[in-house]
Amino acid sequence: MKFINYLEKIMGVDVYALSSFLIFFLFFIGVALWVWKADKKTMQQISHIPLEDDSNYY
Repeated sequence: MKFINYLEKIMGVDVYALSSFLIFFLFFIGVALWVWKADKKTMQQISHIPLEDDSNYY
């Protein structure tokens, strides 16, 4: 028996798929808006974080 057969027997399982999609979509739109509206200087500083020495954080 395939896994999809188990899901078909659960009533209201489609609500979980729809709600998880909406959460992902709203999070994606929120991050996209934050990046688009963010200050360019802040984005420049954030982009250099992986290149910095880790000794500053301990």
